[in-house]
Amino acid sequence: MPITRQDREILRLAVPAFGALVAEPLFLLADYAIVGHGLGTTAVGALGVAGTVLATIVNLCVFLAYGTTASVARLTGAGDHARAMRSGVDGLWLALAIGLAVIAVGWPLAPTVVDLFGAAPDQSAEAVTYLRISLLGTPGMLLVLAGTGVLRGLQDTVTPLTVAVGSFALNAVLNAWFVLGLGWGIAGSAWGTVAAQTLGAVVYLAVVLRSARRLRTRLRPDLVGVRRAGTAGFALLIRTVCLRIVLIVATVAATRMGRPELAAYAIATQVWTLLAFALDAIAIAGQAITGRALGAGDIESTRSATRRMTLWGLWSGFALGALVLVARPYVPGVFDADPDVTAQLLAVLWPVALFQPICGIVFVLDGVLIGAGDQRYLAWAGVWTTIAYLPAAFAASGFGIVALWCALGLWMVARLITLVRRAAGTAWLVTGA
Repeated sequence: MPITRQDREILRLAVPAFGALVAEPLFLLADYAIVGHGLGTTAVGALGVAGTVLATIVNLCVFLAYGTTASVARLTGAGDHARAMRSGVDGLWLALAIGLAVIAVGWPLAPTVVDLFGAAPDQSAEAVTYLRISLLGTPGMLLVLAGTGVLRGLQDTVTPLTVAVGSFALNAVLNAWFVLGLGWGIAGSAWGTVAAQTLGAVVYLAVVLRSARRLRTRLRPDLVGVRRAGTAGFALLIRTVCLRIVLIVATVAATRMGRPELAAYAIATQVWTLLAFALDAIAIAGQAITGRALGAGDIESTRSATRRMTLWGLWSGFALGALVLVARPYVPGVFDADPDVTAQLLAVLWPVALFQPICGIVFVLDGVLIGAGDQRYLAWAGVWTTIAYLPAAFAASGFGIVALWCALGLWMVARLITLVRRAAGTAWLVTGA
């Protein structure tokens, strides 16, 4: 399709967002590769369990980025830059408070949470070690989410890219040094990631606070504003809880299938997450563009941008699916997988690839509706699609990892139906600040 002015605006936001988004799964992919080469299959499985718990924590708080992006973009589109920045500062304080609470609650509960996955004792012990150390990086992770939301709302996706690339490079170097050089085991992998995430948060704070001072925005916590930020994110929290229930159920099912299945599922999940974040780059552009356009009262531009971004999502999904099929024979070698894990991984990468075009449309429309502030609908849609998924997951769990992944594909189809139906209507097109 020919490149239009609107396409250039989408790409201006989406291309840097792509780099920033893929840095997060690359953190874990680097961990998996280093742990796989240095520590073996048991440690990879432990990392899969702990990584799922950490991803759940972070994703439950993704409203810190998504909600902040929508509110800041809408206020920016309406021309109220001071309120936009105040909304962003409130989000940062909320992120810090939640991060400290997660450490206080998560540290003593780490063994109980890991036991829920039913892993072998040696895997469970290593998973607890990784999880407890990684929890110390939670405030940094959540501050990065909130800071990223502020900058995206201000239509800046270049700064998050710069910070993400720097953090990823530091994470890879530290993990290799701690695990392979110093022999710290799985704890070294966790410490490397914590250090990289915390330093990334410091950079975000410096950038956001500099902008806040320029606009003469008060930096002290405003309890009313912080409460408002939390309330606005509640519907997104419900939506995210539904997403995490789906992925946790799949992880538990894979864990109970055996060690090779769990290791293959863990690696395939990281590949899928990398692809999802790549597609989500267009959704990030959707959040920023939709919020700004509706804040300015421009419904026609909102509709037009939605159509274009949906096409970008579809064709990007086809391209990524083809890339997975081409790379499929080489993926097991990256993680030094043993023959049993390799066989399972090669099989499951087929459905991972084939569902990518559907994922492309789903992620884009999800981002558009988040940017529009249509969180309540997304919450209810998340509930219904999760209810539809659970029977399919339980039925598939007795037929192996490929069937389990096909159940995840059916869940994406259910999400596609709910999102297309909503986007075709007008209820989400609410204008003004």
